[in-house]
Amino acid sequence: MKKIFLLGFAVLFGLNLHAQLTPFERDPYQNTTATYAEAITYYQQLDEKFEQLKLITCGPTDSGKPLHLAVLSKNMVFDPVKLRQQNKRIILINNGIHPGEPEGIDASMMLVRDLLKSKSLPDNVVLCFIPIYNIDGSLNRSSTSRANQNGPQAYGFRGNAQNLDLNRDFIKTDSKNSRSFQEIFNAWQPDIFIDNHTSNGADYQYVMTLIDTQQDKLSPILADFMSNKLTPAIFKQMKAAGWEMTPYVDHIKETPDEGIRAFLEIPRFSTGYAALHQAMGYVPETHMLKPFKQRVQATYALMQTFINYTEEHAAEIGMVRKKALEAAKQQKEFALSWKLDESRVDSFEFKGYKAGRKPSEISGEPRLFYDLTKPYQKKIAWFKHYQSTLTVTAPSAYIIPQAWQKAIDLLRLNGVQLERLKKDTLMNVEMYYITDYKSPARPYEGHYLHTQVKVNPVKQSVPFYAGDYVVKVNQPQNRYIVETLEPQGVDSFFAWNFFDAILSQKEYFSAYVFEDTGAALLRQHPELKKQLEEEKLKNETLNKSGSAQLDWVYRHSDYLEKTFMRYPIGRILN
Repeated sequence: MKKIFLLGFAVLFGLNLHAQLTPFERDPYQNTTATYAEAITYYQQLDEKFEQLKLITCGPTDSGKPLHLAVLSKNMVFDPVKLRQQNKRIILINNGIHPGEPEGIDASMMLVRDLLKSKSLPDNVVLCFIPIYNIDGSLNRSSTSRANQNGPQAYGFRGNAQNLDLNRDFIKTDSKNSRSFQEIFNAWQPDIFIDNHTSNGADYQYVMTLIDTQQDKLSPILADFMSNKLTPAIFKQMKAAGWEMTPYVDHIKETPDEGIRAFLEIPRFSTGYAALHQAMGYVPETHMLKPFKQRVQATYALMQTFINYTEEHAAEIGMVRKKALEAAKQQKEFALSWKLDESRVDSFEFKGYKAGRKPSEISGEPRLFYDLTKPYQKKIAWFKHYQSTLTVTAPSAYIIPQAWQKAIDLLRLNGVQLERLKKDTLMNVEMYYITDYKSPARPYEGHYLHTQVKVNPVKQSVPFYAGDYVVKVNQPQNRYIVETLEPQGVDSFFAWNFFDAILSQKEYFSAYVFEDTGAALLRQHPELKKQLEEEKLKNETLNKSGSAQLDWVYRHSDYLEKTFMRYPIGRILN
């Protein structure tokens, strides 16, 4: 066993031989993960015994069961507002978003108990644990759904009760789970967010890999602190504890030998969502092929390492986050999409296994395998930088018609301050017309996600009405505001189909009637006639089709409804 894990077990067996064991510990093979009922009962029993723990029943999930939050506070203050006033740092740890990746569930149960029993809760840090986030998937328990994974004996399923992957639901919020999580997140406003997972990919020597929020898309203040202080310290301390880690192994080609890239967590993912709120996010990814026991131990050690570092650097972390939140209020330029920067290549020492080919016993064709008898340590390429492919200058405010209630509700849920018009007003605003977008043939997580969105900004006088919402872009939540409300954003509300009704035309014409109307229009507006002739010279299809030319005239006339393809949210520029 490794150093930090032994500290926990010294507490367990040295201080109290009758301490409550988790299902993981009761199993002589330590290949068992707690069920939902076992986990909640366990926390309830700890809550009854220790004043420093409060198990809070939060909002609903799609399973019909409530989400829980276990809060550990040394001074027994469990009000997040009072804790921020006391300048406490807050760590939020999420478990079981994919219940088939349950290491965090079991490690957190043991860590919470050990911290309480040893009376070693940090002075300056309050710890918040979500015991199991995807309760729905946890209840759907089997031993076969994760074909590539080495234990435990039984575990939950990735999809929730709606068959949603909850780690794709943080912006669109189709699940009650996501809504309840966002209530927790925005109430507690964590400084550091940890979302425990298990990897699925190449084979290598490490038990634990780690994703940290992609530095190029993070607030520069947080990016500097994470990249140069926090993340290197966590890697160093984990190595000293006997759990050497590697950056998450997202390999460029078939094996890690040819290089890995940093994971770009866009806002649909948990840590991408956390970044919108200036929280420093981490995704521990234990290696699927390592024994479950080791994966739980490494997760325990990593959480303890984060707690230790945060306690030791509580003042600095508080200062960094305060500056980041202040900077967010002043931010004007926002990146909306990204691509890997292949011109910037780093490297690091990687401990892998030699890959090779051998005949498949199924097909006879050559298949990939990793030879565990041939470990290696060598430098591999590490592409850890991304560059923005689209940047937008934020307006001074957005105005949202009250009809679009889901967008309004989510903004409010995420702490965004909204003002309402007191009377009907004709406003000079910039409106976007959607000129192009791509959608898949099949749905992704219940949506036909729009990509490659192009817009044409047009200044117009548009009527808005009493009760419509004004969203000023001068708030700590500015990144959430802009990245959801700008339609070109990779995870914008538009991309997730919140506004698809504008993409269908509601009025049209009868050709035999509009022929005469269109001809009159061309006579009255010779410049329109000239434009049509120029378009015909450039477009052979248009030139050969009378119906296409009639449609062209209609679409360039006042008869075309102004709201067709017009994004309904206005941009106030002054």
